[in-house]
Amino acid sequence: MTDIEIRPLQLTHLDSVLDLGHRAFDVNSMPYTSWSLSSVAAHWDAQPDACWIARDDEGLLGFVLGSLSYDEREDWGYLEWIALEERARGRGVATALVEHCCDVLFAAGASRIITDVESGNTASAAMMRRNGFTEKVTVTLFVRPNPQEQPGAGAHSPQDPARSRLRRAARTTQGRARPHTGTA
Repeated sequence: MTDIEIRPLQLTHLDSVLDLGHRAFDVNSMPYTSWSLSSVAAHWDAQPDACWIARDDEGLLGFVLGSLSYDEREDWGYLEWIALEERARGRGVATALVEHCCDVLFAAGASRIITDVESGNTASAAMMRRNGFTEKVTVTLFVRPNPQEQPGAGAHSPQDPARSRLRRAARTTQGRARPHTGTA
């Protein structure tokens, strides 16, 4: 077994992190989010010391992305993204990543750390419980589909909504808000 190294996320890790995230996350199960470069950048810009990777001699084993502030609660940390390569499972990699991220968020002033796990992902839910997280559901997401749409038609735009929001925000802060043209 090779040694496992936990390191802060660096630019050189970005391609591997994006690739693993695309393979690991089913964004169709959580319609309010998406996995993209914008997803990584938002956490890395906000709280780079809460973004970690694990690697061994073969390369990337996994990553975690966190940030201080959850919605309007600046005293809550958010562990939003964690993913592992198959070969990393059962080796304590997820626990090491969670601990590094949580240590930084608590040190930065978080009174608690929030994470969410898709309801069918029992392995991730069990891992979070082993790492001191408890279920505290306060909201249930209700969905009403448009009866005029064909099932599956237009359910998910291939355009990254996070990227669109980021670009609109950049244009607005530059004082030149322009109408959205439909291209990212």
